Amino acid sequence: MAFSRVYSDPLSRGIFKKFVVMLCSLLTSLYLLHCLTDRCSSMPTPVKASSQVVGFFASELHDLRSLRRKRLLQKWTTGSKPGLSYETADDAKRASEYSRFNDADTGQVLYEPGHQVDSDNEKNRELSHYTQPSLGDIVYSKRLAPRFMVKTGSTGKLSPLGDGTKKLPQAMIIGVKKGGTRALLEFLRVHPDIRAVGAEPHFFDRNYENGLEWYRELMPKTLEGQITMEKTPSYFVTREAPARISAMSRDTKLIVVVRDPVTRAISDYTQTLSKKPDIPTFESLTFKNRTMGLIDTSWSAIQIGIYAKHLDNWLQYFPMGQILFVSGERLISDPAGELGRVQDFLGLKRIITDKHFYFNQTKGFPCLKKAEGSSKPHCLGKTKGRTHPNIHPEVVQRLRDFYRPFNMKFYQMTGQIFGWDD
Repeated sequence: MAFSRVYSDPLSRGIFKKFVVMLCSLLTSLYLLHCLTDRCSSMPTPVKASSQVVGFFASELHDLRSLRRKRLLQKWTTGSKPGLSYETADDAKRASEYSRFNDADTGQVLYEPGHQVDSDNEKNRELSHYTQPSLGDIVYSKRLAPRFMVKTGSTGKLSPLGDGTKKLPQAMIIGVKKGGTRALLEFLRVHPDIRAVGAEPHFFDRNYENGLEWYRELMPKTLEGQITMEKTPSYFVTREAPARISAMSRDTKLIVVVRDPVTRAISDYTQTLSKKPDIPTFESLTFKNRTMGLIDTSWSAIQIGIYAKHLDNWLQYFPMGQILFVSGERLISDPAGELGRVQDFLGLKRIITDKHFYFNQTKGFPCLKKAEGSSKPHCLGKTKGRTHPNIHPEVVQRLRDFYRPFNMKFYQMTGQIFGWDD
């Protein structure tokens, strides 16, 4: 009865209701806190992205503003992100260049909501030549743990940064010295599906005894769909090189940059003269007997230009279809055209086009508007484009007469007319 009288009082009933409401609120808060704690502990770990889940990642980017994107990207690419590493210091530098170029020039570093990865997308192709392949395209998610993802290959597939392996080269620039091999390599490195070692390994002519594993370690890491390349111009004139490369892989694609052999010989001499100013004159090195006009074919500057002789050796191990001859002259007059042929030969999309080049009047050859991993124009160094010494016209004509039959044979073997005898 006493209990009934207490709770029949209106004031007591009001207090009791408030107590129940507060208790329910407290229980509800505890329940929500439990759910949030449980959700945080079971958050998914980073997953390997694919073209199907990019939209999921992208949907989380809606609230990120341009300035925030830039700061995050700069933080990651400078190596401050835990667990992030680069192959070399150059890669870290290129990462910084990559972030600056994309944010300043395109305003779109990360994938925006609704953006689909499509290798045929015009904007992707527009940007592809500016990116360092080892960095690629970057995806960030607030829901999933941050992770770099790299777009590789013609399929536009995304893979985690840091993946990839060192492979033996599938393609090589094997010659010729002073033909334009360095220019070709620098141009090709703009392509996102080409990774090339910078220095000349000289494995198949000087370091073969070190073994293939030593050689493999010199190569950059590549992802699925990327091609590993190297350049050593002396391979073309090394007698043992064809057999050694064939033993490594009979499917290796070979690229040879050839140039008018007379001009090439003078350029070769000019390079040597810059290092050894006291060497004999070009004329004295060219002839065994100046009076009789006998050419000294033992001099390497002359011997390299006998292209047909060297090609005979390579055709014993590789079919002509696996060897591409690039014109050194056309690489200067029409770089995009020659690069188009090389990209076709390597089975790659024609990403490197006219828009990548401008002609440097001072140096006398084309330069890149934006080099690999940079937003600045790039020309080859001071050692390229040296002024040739004056050679007596009679000596030049004697050399043209000497090379003519070898050039004719070379034209027949390759099915290309290079026009050196016009």
